[in-house]
Amino acid sequence: MFERILAFLKDLPAGEAARGPDADDPRVAAAALLIHVMAADGERSENEKKRLKETLSRTYGVSGSELKALLKAGEEAEADAVDLYVFTSVLKRHLGEEARGEFVRLMWEIVFADGELHELEDNLVWRVAELIGVDTRTRVLMRQRVQENAGIGKGAE
Repeated sequence: MFERILAFLKDLPAGEAARGPDADDPRVAAAALLIHVMAADGERSENEKKRLKETLSRTYGVSGSELKALLKAGEEAEADAVDLYVFTSVLKRHLGEEARGEFVRLMWEIVFADGELHELEDNLVWRVAELIGVDTRTRVLMRQRVQENAGIGKGAE
């Protein structure tokens, strides 16, 4: 099932290659949200940056200049955004229920890349999950799965 979800995420429309990524591109929306999650606690650790690159590369099958362009577009979109809705609405429009749950798991991977759960990160994942239609049970299960895989103790919820 996980492979099907990743395959679905990789097949999301990328727009015209000549045009490059834009904010309506679900890959850019995902990158911008993951960047926002990474910065939520006020720090961007090297582990978080590395995990972000690995996650985007693995999820969307990009590398090299294509990955750099996606990261740049995500950074710019995140910097220009006034709220989360601009990104969550794109993801909700383009992702099915299972893929939205998988996106929440990707956010938790970024959160736990530094080995810690900050309350601002937890709150941000909760808000994004609500906006993209992921229920509390799925959000918590995804967090627990990531924590177990990372060997990190469970936090409050």
